[in-house]
Amino acid sequence: MEVKQEKSYSLESASQSVNASHSKKAYSWFIIPSLIGILLFLVPVPFNGKMTIGVGILAESIQIKLAPILPGFMTAILILSAIIPIVTKAFEPKAIMLRPFLKQLFYVNWFWIGTRLVGALFAVMTLFKFGPEFIISDVSGGTMLYSLVPVLAAWFLFAGLLMPLLLEFGLMDFFGTALRHVMRPLFKLPGRSSIDALASWMGAGTVGVLITTKQYEEGYYTKREAAVIATNFSINSIAFSLVVISFIGLEDMFIPFYFTVVVAGLVAAFVCPRIPPLSRKADTYYEGTGKQISEDVPQGVSSFKWGMQKALEKASEVKGVKYIAGQGVNTVLDIYFALIPLVMALGTIALIIAEFTPFFTYLSMPIVPVLELMQIPEAAAAAPAMLVGFADMFLPAVIGTGIESELTRFVIAAVSLTQLIYMSEIGILLVKSKIPISVLELAIIFLQRTVITLPIIVVMAHFFL
Repeated sequence: MEVKQEKSYSLESASQSVNASHSKKAYSWFIIPSLIGILLFLVPVPFNGKMTIGVGILAESIQIKLAPILPGFMTAILILSAIIPIVTKAFEPKAIMLRPFLKQLFYVNWFWIGTRLVGALFAVMTLFKFGPEFIISDVSGGTMLYSLVPVLAAWFLFAGLLMPLLLEFGLMDFFGTALRHVMRPLFKLPGRSSIDALASWMGAGTVGVLITTKQYEEGYYTKREAAVIATNFSINSIAFSLVVISFIGLEDMFIPFYFTVVVAGLVAAFVCPRIPPLSRKADTYYEGTGKQISEDVPQGVSSFKWGMQKALEKASEVKGVKYIAGQGVNTVLDIYFALIPLVMALGTIALIIAEFTPFFTYLSMPIVPVLELMQIPEAAAAAPAMLVGFADMFLPAVIGTGIESELTRFVIAAVSLTQLIYMSEIGILLVKSKIPISVLELAIIFLQRTVITLPIIVVMAHFFL
């Protein structure tokens, strides 16, 4: 693969370029798409009695309209995702082998083919109701095929197609320069990472991860920065937080609850990048692209003016609507044929372990005395909820509904939202991505976030309840 040369800027020439005039076209390419991107991804909008974002409204609308056919449609996609690679491996058709994107999508090794086959098999069994109950039950395969996969299909359809509005027209470059004084000293991250967090906060953590992986592959984050952002800033949205707190029966406590989640999450985001395994990640860029970012500001130039300069430069490089649209379509195809089969396979296995084995109950036994020391009522019942979130983000809330103590339910719900890493969705997104992070490292970070946030949440829960 041809490696792009690193972009380099001398501060003297950069300072002079600030005064360079830009065409009206450059301003239009920056301002109009960026404003549309902000409106779609970052501005909260009331919809069906809850707060979401424009992309969320589009996703939920199509999900509702296509609800009867989405599970069957996605099952067909899963089947094709397994069959096409097998055919490609066997016959190496030119239609695929001569197109780089299709080749990397379908000419994959046998491990990924096997995973796609498992995902397709689980989907077919669940859709047509045959096979072992522990695979097709409502709490395992049923949850994945009828609840999670349709949500991912709808969200990623619009997020993938419309995400270039945030990434390709200069918005990230503008915010990156303006916010570098906050993100770099606090979290050791470039300013543009604030967009990832905002997109997650207003929309969905999966959208944040998608933005992060794209930015890493395009040379705007180092390996360490991408790993830190994906595991610490792909926060659960306000909308999902409302769902969790309502499900657990404490919706009247939402404001103190979400305040607790934000405080604990910020502390974890401050600490985790400074300890292994994240602190040991290399500060090098994706080999296929090289460094493509510079947020340094020339002396005597304001952050706002320099941010605008960088944004206009980025907007001037836009290759046209057709190219941008093609990038969006490729992103959606990659998610549908490579990611969602993985989610179906590994997510179902994770839920089977969580729901049909005592694995998490045994694993959480050492946590019981810790919770008792923290004066958490029903500690034995609450302990599995501290760990089961690694399998799926909603499982702690399911466990919490059977607990009488409001304080304990408050703690369970808040911890589940600050842990961030769950294998049925975020974890698989990261494993599938080119960001160098392993399942073991994800498990370690999950435990670190639990250890860091649990005491903070418990203290604030005792204060509020």
